Amino acid sequence: MSDDPETARQIAELARDHRPLLVLDVDDVLLEFVRPFPKYLEAQGYTLKFGSFRLTGNVAERDTGRIAEAHEVSALLDSFFAVQAEWQTMIAGAAEALAGFRDAAEIVLLTAMPHRHRATRRAHLDTLGLPYPLLTTEMAKGPAIASLRGQHGRPVAFVDDLPPNLVSARKAVADAHLFHLMSDNSLRSLLPPPPEDVVVVEDWPDAAPRIAAALGL
Repeated sequence: MSDDPETARQIAELARDHRPLLVLDVDDVLLEFVRPFPKYLEAQGYTLKFGSFRLTGNVAERDTGRIAEAHEVSALLDSFFAVQAEWQTMIAGAAEALAGFRDAAEIVLLTAMPHRHRATRRAHLDTLGLPYPLLTTEMAKGPAIASLRGQHGRPVAFVDDLPPNLVSARKAVADAHLFHLMSDNSLRSLLPPPPEDVVVVEDWPDAAPRIAAALGL
């Protein structure tokens, strides 16, 4: 069971499925985030510089240079998610790749964001032609993936842009096939290296055949 009660409730609403399972992060895996978010910040009077791969400590007031406090960054991120449909576009190749999997695999989207934004993201994904089940979580992703898999031992693949989420998945599902995909590969140097058994992919055309092979599709 997921450690997040609301995520567990969302999982319980899904129909049982015995096909291979493909779990996907959303931000910077399906939807652009790292490119539009700095532009959103500029519109709010802030700037973002990637001194490290984190928001807190890297967001500053444009006019004064004052580094934004953690609660201010959280508020900016929250307001961005409220208007995400105005800023977030689909990553090239994502829709086509998922369309190729949809008949042979169960596809579930697992996004780390406040649950209150789930309906807004659901509507945006539907508009973009991504009708796959959407789960939100405010805790580690690994337990949610284990819960999604169920007791049948079916093949599992998980795609995320953040190594800590991949580590969480490995701890919870020892035999999961893990893929590290980022919309902007130039930022990889700011991240800790993913676990050795994680497959690093450059983009969706690179990822799609590797995922298909891992799931036996």
